[in-house]
Amino acid sequence: MTHFRKAMLASALLLAGAPVIAQPAAQAGAGKEASIPFVDQRGIRDWQAVSDDQIYVQASGGQWYLATLMTGAPDLPFAQSIGFETKGLDRLDRFGAIVVAGTRYPLKSLVESGPPPKKK
Repeated sequence: MTHFRKAMLASALLLAGAPVIAQPAAQAGAGKEASIPFVDQRGIRDWQAVSDDQIYVQASGGQWYLATLMTGAPDLPFAQSIGFETKGLDRLDRFGAIVVAGTRYPLKSLVESGPPPKKK
C-alpha cells in the first residue's frame, strides 16, 4: 500500500506541473530575474506602463526591464508619475514595489527585456 501511495503522489505532482511546462514563454514571464542598481541615485531613466500589471523600466545605462506586479494597479496606465521602492539595498528587484497614487504594489518579477512595443 505504501508503494501505491508514493506512485499516486508522484503521478499527481507530474500532472500538477504539466500546465506550467506547457505555457508559452511570454505568458509565463520567462527570463532571468534581474535588478536595477542605484535606483535612488538616478538609476532609472524612463518607464512605460503597458497594462495595469506590467511596466517597462529603463535603467540609466539604457537597458530595458519588464516588471510584472503581483496584482493589477488600476491607475498605472494613466499615472503621470510613480515611485520605486527598494528593500535595504539601493536596487530594484523582484522584492521591490512600485507606488502609484499612494498605493504600494509589490513586484512579482523583474526581467531583462527589449524596449516596450511602439504605441499605435
